[in-house]
Amino acid sequence: MRKIELEIVALSHSITQTHSYAVVLGEVNGLRRLPIVIGGFEAQAIAVALEKMQPSRPLTHDLMKNFMTAFSVELHEVVISNLQEGIFYSKLVCSNSEDTIEIDSRTSDALALAVRFGCPIYTYENILNSAGILLDDTTGKKANKPLSPTISEHEKGAEDNLHAMSLEDLNTLLGEVLEQEDYIRAITIRDEINSRKNEL
Repeated sequence: MRKIELEIVALSHSITQTHSYAVVLGEVNGLRRLPIVIGGFEAQAIAVALEKMQPSRPLTHDLMKNFMTAFSVELHEVVISNLQEGIFYSKLVCSNSEDTIEIDSRTSDALALAVRFGCPIYTYENILNSAGILLDDTTGKKANKPLSPTISEHEKGAEDNLHAMSLEDLNTLLGEVLEQEDYIRAITIRDEINSRKNEL
């Protein structure tokens, strides 16, 4: 299977879920985005490395990098290799002077290490097809679409009732939520759209 290279394009705090974050991976030279829900600690670990901050004591992922470097283990790439029931699975492709091995990893940990090592991140076409979000244009933003009355009333409510919405309304809502960069909510809407398409 051909690997598709990704890069971290955003870390987003959820507007609707207090302690949830999404790391958004973008297809290199492409329009697809892959949002992945992560916890607060993992988001902090990625943000610290992206901003090149130097904590006074090593964080867990810094310790892991120091340990690997001390024993001459190189991290060559991270591969988001599988998606099952909404959970992403990843592998660290590592080598020393004698061997190359793949190590199973949580995706959030793999991304935190990828940023520290400066190594590429990959996934496969089937994962992007099932969990990715396609942007409408090359500017990186969804095209502006007016909200229908149903959706504007819906936005004022405390909770979404996605099951009651039409597929067209869901697609419009997805565009609006992406503009607000609430990727956590976008994942929920995308999953509802995909489940509707599977029923057809």
